[in-house]
Amino acid sequence: MKQFLITAAGVFAGLVLFLVGVPFLLISMAANATRPEATPSHAVLSLDLRESLSDQDPSNPLAAFGRKSMSVMSVIETLRRAETDGKVKGVLVRLPEGGMEPAQADELRLAFKHFQAAGKPILAHSQGLYPSGVVTATYMLGASTGNLWMQPGASFQVTGLANEDIFFKRLFDKYGVKADYEQRYEFKNAVNPYLHDDYTPAHKESTLSWMGSIYRTGLTTAALDRKKNPAALQAAIEAGPYLAEDAAKLGLIDKIGQVKEAQTAILAKAGDGAKLVDFTDYMRANHERSTGSGPAIAVIEGEGAIVTGKDGTRNPFTGGSTIYSDDLSKAIYDAVDDKNVKAIVLRLNSPGGSDTASEQILAAVRAAKAARKPVVVSMGTYAASGGYWISSQASAIVAQPTTLTGSIGVYGGKFALGPALAKYGVDVRETGVGSPYAGAFGMGQEFSASDRAAFAGWMDQIYANFIARVADGRHLPEARVREIAKGRVWTGAQARQLGLVDEIGGFYQAVDKAKALADLKGEVRLKRMTKQSSPFEALEGVLGVSATSLKTLAAAAWIMGDPRAQSTLDGLVDERLRSEGHAAVLAPRPGAF
Repeated sequence: MKQFLITAAGVFAGLVLFLVGVPFLLISMAANATRPEATPSHAVLSLDLRESLSDQDPSNPLAAFGRKSMSVMSVIETLRRAETDGKVKGVLVRLPEGGMEPAQADELRLAFKHFQAAGKPILAHSQGLYPSGVVTATYMLGASTGNLWMQPGASFQVTGLANEDIFFKRLFDKYGVKADYEQRYEFKNAVNPYLHDDYTPAHKESTLSWMGSIYRTGLTTAALDRKKNPAALQAAIEAGPYLAEDAAKLGLIDKIGQVKEAQTAILAKAGDGAKLVDFTDYMRANHERSTGSGPAIAVIEGEGAIVTGKDGTRNPFTGGSTIYSDDLSKAIYDAVDDKNVKAIVLRLNSPGGSDTASEQILAAVRAAKAARKPVVVSMGTYAASGGYWISSQASAIVAQPTTLTGSIGVYGGKFALGPALAKYGVDVRETGVGSPYAGAFGMGQEFSASDRAAFAGWMDQIYANFIARVADGRHLPEARVREIAKGRVWTGAQARQLGLVDEIGGFYQAVDKAKALADLKGEVRLKRMTKQSSPFEALEGVLGVSATSLKTLAAAAWIMGDPRAQSTLDGLVDERLRSEGHAAVLAPRPGAF
């Protein structure tokens, strides 16, 4: 039997290597063999924003095989390098037809303005603007270039901002499903679609508040860039929709032309012999990582839901983002231990997640401050709920005006499925030992009165902890924090007025703030501290063997394997983040985004 198990294990290992190792090595070799061409002496970068953007590059090196997209951070950093590159003469931007995440548009607008301040033009071209997502953000970004073109006959449907939610309460009632949740408090509406059949007054008030703030910000910014009266611009936009030709007559755009004509126009400005260069090719050819010694500002990035543990268990070929508390806190502690690091910029883009994981990361933030290393948080599209928990005690917080933050609250509970299953002859029974609370989160029935009382008391304690951390970090009375908390989502502009955010701006404004707090002068290098897995490490967590073993065994697979074998590692799902039995400090993600 022992020999049989050894043989079976060997066959399984060989199969895994055959199906994974060989194609992986082939892909790696192909990727390394493909090098971007040198930048021509007169280049116009072609930046295509029609595919979705993440906020940050994935730490997983294999994620690029699962999707083709850029990150906001990689775009703004590449534009900074292109400003001083004498070969780059301008940028052509292809705008998406639908909406963009507003804070992403804000960050890119700042980068565009900085690039233009270096004396280099940007031309934005649109093949239509349709009411999908926050289309006002797309228009605002295009308007910031001062050279916004549209294709002849294209639609200009920038008339407002709408958000749609689906409510399941009546469906649950019909089939006997009970969503049994506790919320702290009325604005913590992430689970409202399960509890109600329409917006509650608080839900409606909160949603209209942040939507109105985002809408006003986008229109005011577009009016500023187009040198128009904000009220007049709003009236013209809301009187639409229009075709491109009408939008041009109203001064909403600059010119009508096909993509080819726009390319010809920007190339003419770049000089004789100018060529279009794909933005991603230029980015790869000019990718730089911090080197050298001397004073540095650590850049630490985190994107996605916040969970406990460390990376290494998810599908290595997916690009999904998750903040693992062990990894992010370790990056902060590494920055604390690095004698050259004088300050930290923590870039966050997260709607929240686990309260305990958020607290673990916050402890690392406190440790950095105790070591006299200022921590400045740069907020992306979201830094809400658990994302704000992490940020609350930073040395300073910098957010875009349309960042969604706050959501200082907590919820938790379960779905009671027993009555629904009973209708189909399925009975759920429970047995156990110890306190009756041990089975409180069973799906067979709703909370008992005693279980609900115990659970609600625990939720109150989590909420009180959240309030205390915000009050301490933001130097606000607890009573004031309770007044503006209750789970309510605020935009960055609103949060600045409430004292939850220090400054309005983007990543490079956060870098400037960190320099000032650390009393650093002149040019300071940025040192990335976020863990970047090697390709072998990315597979290690899934296969359960060491990176060294993988290298050795993959080499054997290369000799003995079939190069045509295909990978079968699809569909692995990380299910660590569950709401049942836990307190979730997670903000709602608006459907419009």
